[in-house]
Amino acid sequence: MLRPPLESAQYVAVRYTQRLSEAGAVASVGSTGDSYDNALAEGFNSLFKAELIRNHGPWKNIDDHEIATAEYIDWFNHRRLHGEIGMIPPVELEDTYYHHQTVPATADAALASL
Repeated sequence: MLRPPLESAQYVAVRYTQRLSEAGAVASVGSTGDSYDNALAEGFNSLFKAELIRNHGPWKNIDDHEIATAEYIDWFNHRRLHGEIGMIPPVELEDTYYHHQTVPATADAALASL
């Protein structure tokens, strides 16, 4: 029986699974459309709901909500002081990290490491 060729996304998924196995790790899996398998996303969603949705709504229309969301994301990344990284905004840590890199990070290099 002939098999159809693998799509590039399937190839990456196969390599990812192989790398997890080599590291003795198991991929966590949640149901489709949730962030239960991603602690970082789950934590952010919780903060977003508590700090913006519950504390600053309701909005008059979708445009007001979109503006509030954009302003929250801007604050979250550029002005929020994060205790786990030395009371600096996340964007400052990221800028410092990339400033000290000798080789630019590329998607091709990341895929090659899989």
